[in-house]
Amino acid sequence: MENQFEPEILAFCCKYCAYAAADLAGSMRLSYPSNIKVIQVPCTGRVDVLHLLKAFEDGADGVYVAGCLEGECHFLKGNLRVKKRVGYVKKILGQIGIEPERVAMYNLSSAMGPRFAEIAQEMTEIIRALGPSSIKLARKKVA
Repeated sequence: MENQFEPEILAFCCKYCAYAAADLAGSMRLSYPSNIKVIQVPCTGRVDVLHLLKAFEDGADGVYVAGCLEGECHFLKGNLRVKKRVGYVKKILGQIGIEPERVAMYNLSSAMGPRFAEIAQEMTEIIRALGPSSIKLARKKVA
């Protein structure tokens, strides 16, 4: 049987909402793909364009940011700022020939454990369908 591509996906998660939702998903024993690597951030507003691009440079096939619901950011507008940054990264990826779908933004509350698990599954399916990142493939050829 052919080995199925398992993407490496990085998730930047807000401490107050998305990370708490991930914790709730775990407490509820909801399963989601183990290829999601969660990074807890104090606020998604701290996630910069460079962090997102560096994740791809370091071998991620996909990256997403998960923050508070819009209008409910604990730091007022952090999730709105990162939403613009994610849009900018999508534009950059498109301009350099990489699928913009490899980066995404999601909003959820701390009570949305099942939704966190759904997002992880959705993102894995999207990235699996796209295949390995061309950056990762180029790095393997050089090595």
